[in-house]
Amino acid sequence: MVNCLGLVSTLLLARLLTPADFGIVAIATVLQLIIAAVTNLSLAEALIQHEDPQPRHFDTVWTLGVLRSALAAAVYALAAPWVARAFGEPRLEPVMAVLALGIFLTGLANPRRVMMQKKLIFWQDFMLKVGEKLTAVIVTVTIALLFRSYWALVWGVVAGQLAHLLISYSILPYRPRPGLSGARMLFGFSVWLTLGQVVNTINWRFDQLLVGKFIGPAALGLYTVGDNLAVMPTREATQPLTETLYPAFAQLSREPDRLRSAYQSAQALVTATALPLGIGMALLARPLVLAAMGQKWEGAVLVIQGLASIFALQTLGALAQPLAMALGRTRSLFNRDAVMFCVRLPIIIGGIAAAGLPGLIAGRIVAGLIAMIFNMTLVRGLIALPLGGQVAANRRALLSVAAMALAVLACRHMWEDGHSLAELLMTILLQVTLGALVYCGTSVLLWRLAGQPPGPESDVKRVLLALVDRVRPHDPRLQGTPR
Repeated sequence: MVNCLGLVSTLLLARLLTPADFGIVAIATVLQLIIAAVTNLSLAEALIQHEDPQPRHFDTVWTLGVLRSALAAAVYALAAPWVARAFGEPRLEPVMAVLALGIFLTGLANPRRVMMQKKLIFWQDFMLKVGEKLTAVIVTVTIALLFRSYWALVWGVVAGQLAHLLISYSILPYRPRPGLSGARMLFGFSVWLTLGQVVNTINWRFDQLLVGKFIGPAALGLYTVGDNLAVMPTREATQPLTETLYPAFAQLSREPDRLRSAYQSAQALVTATALPLGIGMALLARPLVLAAMGQKWEGAVLVIQGLASIFALQTLGALAQPLAMALGRTRSLFNRDAVMFCVRLPIIIGGIAAAGLPGLIAGRIVAGLIAMIFNMTLVRGLIALPLGGQVAANRRALLSVAAMALAVLACRHMWEDGHSLAELLMTILLQVTLGALVYCGTSVLLWRLAGQPPGPESDVKRVLLALVDRVRPHDPRLQGTPR
């Protein structure tokens, strides 16, 4: 739901604003994310890992959050003039001044909201995220319709952060009491996770600053929007599950065999769901961009094609993060992120220097494949699951996606991408239908040939049978029929 709102917002704003508008705000928001990561203490994750957090722990998290956000907002605002001069873009200074307010607001949020994840309570977390995103979308689209200005993106961010703050206190009671008595215990878990997040954020956001500096705001807008659209199908498929896996894995952390089995089942389900969506997004990139955003965004097609494909493949190791956190192995995550930073940065810089934006996309594909191997190696060290075993658990999904991609590419000549909206929509419909039929059909065939082993296919079959079983008694025609 949240990501669907984000998709609708992005497509509407792409019609109303220009790539350069997105590029200006992207520079400011990347710097905001880096400042947030550098000052973030990862205390919410420590509360989830703690067996029985007490009120003093929540008070400590709130107090440190306020101090952190105040410091981060001040540093960010003071850096605005220097950043504007460095990028040769004076509009960055007022943008960063407004976004500094949003940084401060994030530190005031209710720390007890993390208990929704710990206790696997979803409706309150759903309300929090939907309320935040819906507010941001309404404010952003309204301002964009009225003024056609990049300020719509800026005030939308701040409005969403304010909504998050207010909703967090409305759904869970909490009265802040400043204090630091629980700091020592919380820092013991979070220090390595914090360092890892700093390295990881810089690692995965620094390329946007390079594009903004050396290629320009318009190219950055294409890159940023393309990146957001590319990750959306994979994130939509995996985020609801991965958010529950950290506390779920934590409950099994003292039972290695059950944890290994749970990891394999979850990983197979994530891959079987996310892989076809990500590859499908890459196949649909051109008609989707032209139909939804118009000709001015055609430069984002290459970005979506390359990044959606690598995001899909990276789901093979996507669960390494919640697994390591559940086992308290946050230092392992930091070591992984530090090594990936040293590997990824030269690849990205070399790609931009060699071929600009296309070179950057090629560099990210190479770096993404390396990151996937790193994650799978980390899983092997955590739960003694060999790389071959990790791939084997996803073999049917990989083969089915390959069949889907080959079928769509082979039949593409039958429907040349048109230019009218009706032709583009028909192209999308035909490709989606063919891809879905080939993927599902191949998956079922391979599953049956393998002897119908436990896996995503058997889970889907179980759900479908349960639905049929629930519906059947309510059908008057079936009353009294032997079952």
